[in-house]
Amino acid sequence: MNKTPRSYNQFCALAKALDIVGERWTLLIVRELLSGAKRFKDLQNALPGIGPNLLSARLKDMESQALVARAKLPPPAASAVYGLTERGRGLGKVVGELVKWGFSLLGTPKPGEFFQPRWAMQALLVTFDPKAAQGISETYEFRIDDEIFHITVGDGKAIGELGPASHPDLVLVATSIEFLTLGFGENQNGYAAEKGLIKQGTPEMLARFGRIFRHLR
Repeated sequence: MNKTPRSYNQFCALAKALDIVGERWTLLIVRELLSGAKRFKDLQNALPGIGPNLLSARLKDMESQALVARAKLPPPAASAVYGLTERGRGLGKVVGELVKWGFSLLGTPKPGEFFQPRWAMQALLVTFDPKAAQGISETYEFRIDDEIFHITVGDGKAIGELGPASHPDLVLVATSIEFLTLGFGENQNGYAAEKGLIKQGTPEMLARFGRIFRHLR
């Protein structure tokens, strides 16, 4: 049997899946596209370490597997963007489970490690505790470095979106270092008060957020 470099040649669902998404960078591209379609330049900026040729090759492979589709933005932008297909969006749960599994590997940030605030939004959403959110209807906005995202909790669900919220109950403004310290520390409210991170809302709201999203404890 001839074995191709791209295939495990195994009649196994896991092997078949890894034939498609097991290449380096593929799932990280999926991670970026889960928050919306991106231009090639946006993906390259979000994935330091990947060269343009390799990114182009990965996107071409993902298109051939019907994970990604190209579209053109209307004028005046008129630029090409890459977005996940329905099949590609099906990897959202896979990425979420890997994020959960990877929490224990994080430790504290090491010098030189790249971080983008939108990754924190994805990480927080997979730690959502529906029981802790019962009866709560609030929107939490985070302005981290030059990025803004918000998470809305209601009806036992949590929805995260990039950009500002229309009517946030809590607004927290921080640098990446402050935000990571807040998330990994043991005294979030004390740290937030000391640094003046809460610009709207109350420390009680932040404490409630920490109970709903178990990562922020």
